[in-house]
Amino acid sequence: MRDLQEVRLEADELEALRLVDVDGLYNTEAAERMGVSRQTMDRIVRSARQKVAGALIGGRALRVVTRT
Repeated sequence: MRDLQEVRLEADELEALRLVDVDGLYNTEAAERMGVSRQTMDRIVRSARQKVAGALIGGRALRVVTRT
């Protein structure tokens, strides 16, 4: 894993993916739960999906970055 390039997935991106793709919520409902606008949720989900897909297709490591 040390030799792989890394893709950083922010904690809010992971939460957005969980709510939308795992729990099956619509972006509007997921946005409410996260306390953001629907447009912001759309942007977060799009970014997260691009990062995850890029990591999978490009053979990169995926690191979830949590805030401290």
